[in-house]
Amino acid sequence: MTDQAKDAKIEGQGLDVAVEARLDQFALAAKFKAGPGLTALFGQSGAGKTTVLKMIAGLVRPDAGRIAVMGRVLFDAAKGIDIAPADRRVGMVFQEARLFPHMSVLRNLTYGRWAGKRSATTDIGRITQMLGIDGLLERYPRTLSGGEKQRVAIGRALLADPALLLMDEPLASLDQQRKREILPYLEEVRDEIGLPIVYVSHEVDEVARLADTLVLMADGGVLGAGNAVEMFSRLEFGPALGRHEASSLLTGTMARYLPDYGLCEIALGEGCLLYIVNERLAVGDRLRMRVKARDVALSLSMPKDVSVRNILPATIHDLALDDSPFVEILLQVSGQMLRARITRYAFDALKLGIGQPVFAMIKSVAIGQRMLSGKL
Repeated sequence: MTDQAKDAKIEGQGLDVAVEARLDQFALAAKFKAGPGLTALFGQSGAGKTTVLKMIAGLVRPDAGRIAVMGRVLFDAAKGIDIAPADRRVGMVFQEARLFPHMSVLRNLTYGRWAGKRSATTDIGRITQMLGIDGLLERYPRTLSGGEKQRVAIGRALLADPALLLMDEPLASLDQQRKREILPYLEEVRDEIGLPIVYVSHEVDEVARLADTLVLMADGGVLGAGNAVEMFSRLEFGPALGRHEASSLLTGTMARYLPDYGLCEIALGEGCLLYIVNERLAVGDRLRMRVKARDVALSLSMPKDVSVRNILPATIHDLALDDSPFVEILLQVSGQMLRARITRYAFDALKLGIGQPVFAMIKSVAIGQRMLSGKL
């Protein structure tokens, strides 16, 4: 398929954004395309993520450019198209739930449908059951936990019959426990509803777990955009993703459970197995695992008599040297890419180079529950 054909397919099924604006002293020029699924806008505070989200919603007008969703043009400066926010059929979820305190959960859920004069095309029972809030309908916001409030807010956005769901750091106000509770519900929304989702975050864990497409932003511009797994493996984006958080995303299938040890055996490819500590997976489950580069060690020969159980045959695919004491290495493991960060001292001592066969070692305890996703 040609690049032009790919762009046409994305425009018909996903998101096409090319906008420019100057807001006070801040200049923004963002351009990216994303297919169906969840598109994560990732970057540090001040990168322009929320501004782009507001432009898609129609809350901020670009000075120039074009925005199209699922083939429908929402904004085109050259053609004078600027659809009003209320007519864009956009569902918004903010950092705070913003529920009406005097309304029950049920009334909060149906408010968006009523206010927007939308038809009841979405089954409320399906949404409440999917989000685990079907038992909360008669309660009021003051009696809900932070995670429950956010799930109600997501339900309200979905029941407004949107064509696009926009989420502006919806977990930012929650503690780690509440985040862990709500992430599976976000995965369910992504997988079951079928709406394009734009998700703003500066948390690597959330992006690695949820994103189909990753748009990496900094200083009002787009550093890169593409498939999330591929973006994580690109060495040049290591600093932007956070040197301490730089990771790779491996995908695999749960092959068997070792009950005596609480370990799951994950098949990465033919003859390549990874062991992780987990008691929630079932045989046949497909999952994505985030592995931090700093948790990967290398050996020139097959290690013996070591506690590490994950010893994977690999080939050095690429590497990045800079003025730091570290070397970033990209490994090919059973057709997938795995990042490793080692010291320059170790790199020189082992005389490593591109194309060299090595063994990658990963501790089983390095891949925790918060680094797993049920979505490839």
